[in-house]
Amino acid sequence: MDLSFTPDEQAFKDEVRHFVQHEVPAALRAKVRDGQHLSKAEHEQWHALLHQRGWLASHWPREWGGPGWTPVQRFIFDHECALAYCPRTVPFGVNMLGPVLIKYGTEAQKRHWLPRILNGDDWWCQGYSEPGAGSDLAAVKTTAVKDASGEFYVVSGQKTWTTLGHHANMIFCLVRTNREAKKQEGISFLLIDMRSPGVEVRPIITLDGAHEVNEVFFTDVKVPVANLVGTEHQGWTCAKFLLTYERTNIAGVGFSVAALARVKAVASRVMKGGRPLLDDPLFAARLARIEIDLRNMQTTNLRVIAAAADGGAPGAESSMLKIKGTEIRQELSALLRRALGPQAMALWQHGAEESGPDTGGRPGANPMERGTPPEADFAAQQYFNNRKLSIFGGSNEVQKNIIAKLILGL
Repeated sequence: MDLSFTPDEQAFKDEVRHFVQHEVPAALRAKVRDGQHLSKAEHEQWHALLHQRGWLASHWPREWGGPGWTPVQRFIFDHECALAYCPRTVPFGVNMLGPVLIKYGTEAQKRHWLPRILNGDDWWCQGYSEPGAGSDLAAVKTTAVKDASGEFYVVSGQKTWTTLGHHANMIFCLVRTNREAKKQEGISFLLIDMRSPGVEVRPIITLDGAHEVNEVFFTDVKVPVANLVGTEHQGWTCAKFLLTYERTNIAGVGFSVAALARVKAVASRVMKGGRPLLDDPLFAARLARIEIDLRNMQTTNLRVIAAAADGGAPGAESSMLKIKGTEIRQELSALLRRALGPQAMALWQHGAEESGPDTGGRPGANPMERGTPPEADFAAQQYFNNRKLSIFGGSNEVQKNIIAKLILGL
């Protein structure tokens, strides 16, 4: 295993750094840096920028419009974007459904859906979790039954925690097509048009006062059989493949590196007992512990990448990255809020004048006008929002069970 970058990889790193610093609008990066929610149009602007360079679908092969990057190049790209406060790529179409279609989709499905993901013609959301099927995802009860013609499934049920579903026109869903089989053997993977009669989206306002997630209800929704991905009743195979991509992405190593730098900057400005908070023994010890954990996770991430470059596939490692990555991100958001102390706003006001799906419910005055640091505006919001990290994408407790089974054989 060689964890150093080759000259070509270093040149690629320089190219990405030049791109993010000179071609990504400063206003867009500033909005990310200041913790503001991005509008749908701003997400689409970021995707279009990447698509123009052929960099949007970093996991896809050249044959289907991807850059054909190596795992190391993908790591470099994600890392540099995070450090420069570039937006996160909305993952549902590009990073989650795309790889599933490439591996399990029919030729017709690939030719129809993949270009639309790249062009931004479709905004996808994920229909996995249900009120009774979160950590136990295989317990999904949303049903899909073929009608008399055999050309359509009729879908009924409910999904929940559907991130950015209010922007989406398409949703990929796990649906139960066989109630008699074992849980994992009676599920299918279905693509559903959100504009179909019988689909209803209801907002969920989260603890931080933002509208990011939704409930989605299906009442006798007709879905063409041609929208089935993979084999009927074998959708669990697609689901597991997709979750591997989701969990590795959740680790967010680059975002934690940027967050650590932010906490250090704030702690160097905040004074406690006449000295910078950064010099406070208790705070410094907590910060040092998280920095050590982050450096260890970076090494693990690079080891996974090195294995993937040699033809390996992440298994339990993606669960390890998910657990440690989410713990680190939660701790960093807690440290930032602690460093700001009383200056950290309790919460953005739900229902405030500027509240809405694109603003996340921000109060009117900007931090400069209030005489508070920019971080004060989003520290509490980020802290509360990050509580979800250890739950979604398969809770950390479920990941520990996976590690126990795959590595320890328990």
